[in-house]
Order: sequence, then structure tokens, then C-alpha cells
Amino acid sequence: MQHSQKKQIAPLAFTREQLQQRDKKLFTEIYQRYSAALYGLLLAIVHDRETAEDLLQDSFIKIWHGLPSYDDKRGTLFTWMLNVTRNTAIDYLRSRRYQEQQKTDELPDYVYDHDNWSIQPNVDHIGLRELLDKLDCEVRRIVELAYFGGYTHSEIAETLGIPLGTVKTRLRAAILQLRALLRDEL
Repeated sequence: MQHSQKKQIAPLAFTREQLQQRDKKLFTEIYQRYSAALYGLLLAIVHDRETAEDLLQDSFIKIWHGLPSYDDKRGTLFTWMLNVTRNTAIDYLRSRRYQEQQKTDELPDYVYDHDNWSIQPNVDHIGLRELLDKLDCEVRRIVELAYFGGYTHSEIAETLGIPLGTVKTRLRAAILQLRALLRDEL
């Protein structure tokens, strides 16, 4: 009988000095290890491959310049990079250029491609979708809107028709649940 095992990735070994000095060899390893996951996140937010590729480049430039400020006491390097990337995508979606483009552009081809509607960007190789599936439905929806949709707390409250305080409470509860789930898996 064969057992399916998750592929274990060795932890990325680095020193604070390497980060502060922006070691190029380390940065190359960081890019090779995490670019696919960050691209998947961007694609889930902006729904356009070319834009996601541009934003991935912008994100890694921000990561490169921000490496000296990374604080491992506040979270893992990947979590920090994920937030930088997510914020880059949200900034893009909120930009005037994007808003004007949305008003004048025709609907993208993927809107008409019904066969691909159920295909999700590949962020699952880090197990994110599997973790989200363990959350309650109402909490999971808020997390998806916030982190994949780029919605603000106010926009989530308006979209779901619930009070802003409820959104914040549920999002905080989801983060605590995800932390506990991640601890259990390590």
C-alpha cells in the first residue's frame, strides 16, 4: 500500500546580516522558492496573467528594498513577502489607472471562457486552499474577500451586508484559527 506524503521543503537558512546586506545569492534562492506562490496570489487577486507578472516584479523590487526592515519576530519571511505582494496588488486595484482602465476596457476573455471558471490559480502547493477549507464558511468567505479579493473591511461589510465590527471580529478569529492550524501541521 502506498502512502501519499506531502513534499517537505527544507527551511530557508539565512542570517539577519544577509537580509540587511541584501545578499544576492540569498535573494535568488528566495525568488526561486517563493515566486510561484506569490504569482498565484497575484493572479487570484487581479485575474490577468500579464498584470500579475508585472506586479510580481514590482513586489520583488519592494521585497528587495525592504529586506533590511524584515523583522522575524513579527512573522516568517514568507508571510512578510506575502503581505508585501498582497499590498502591491491592492494598491494596483485601487490606483486611478486601474479604475479608468476598468471603465473603458471590454470584458476580458476569461469571462466568456466557461470551461475555466472552476480552475483556481495554483497557490495550493503551499497548502493555503486546504487550510482555508478547514475554516467555517462565513469566516472563509471574509478571508477570501480580504486576501484574494483585495477588499477593505468596509467593502466586505457592504458586500456581505454585515456590520463592520462583525467583519473585523470574524477576520481576527480566522487568523487565530489559521495560526492554530499551521502550528498543528508543523
